[in-house]
Amino acid sequence: MNRKRLAQIATIATLSAAIGVAIWTRSEQKPATPQDAVYAMLDAARNGDVPKYLACYTGEIAKSLDRARADSPDFSKYLRDSGAALKGIAVMEPQPQPDGLVELRVEYVFGDHNEAQFFFLQKIGSAWKISRVETSERVKTLIPYGTPVQ
Repeated sequence: MNRKRLAQIATIATLSAAIGVAIWTRSEQKPATPQDAVYAMLDAARNGDVPKYLACYTGEIAKSLDRARADSPDFSKYLRDSGAALKGIAVMEPQPQPDGLVELRVEYVFGDHNEAQFFFLQKIGSAWKISRVETSERVKTLIPYGTPVQ
């Protein structure tokens, strides 16, 4: 091989390594905001990634979900199926709570209705974790998802 070809191979190898490190570093980052933690949980559920899903929670809810995982023959499939009908989500700004938690209102958009749910998150180290979730409630929508615009 000539020097020019070796230089090209070395450049490609170096760029590939740099891109690989950047992707790996980004994937290992902890959620920086409470909203990031909710999005990470939803992504893990959509992908059926049980370890990442469970890592989004803390406290009693984490223990409860771990028991549900142990009792379910295919918890991964359950996670994927639970969000299959979801068309979109809206995550509102965090509202500080007196107990050090933050409250997030999350609205789920389905084809025929919307649901709202409140998440309570706490910062553990540098990561936000979901520590409590309220039951979702149906939200009256003026114009259902998918209605043609006239």
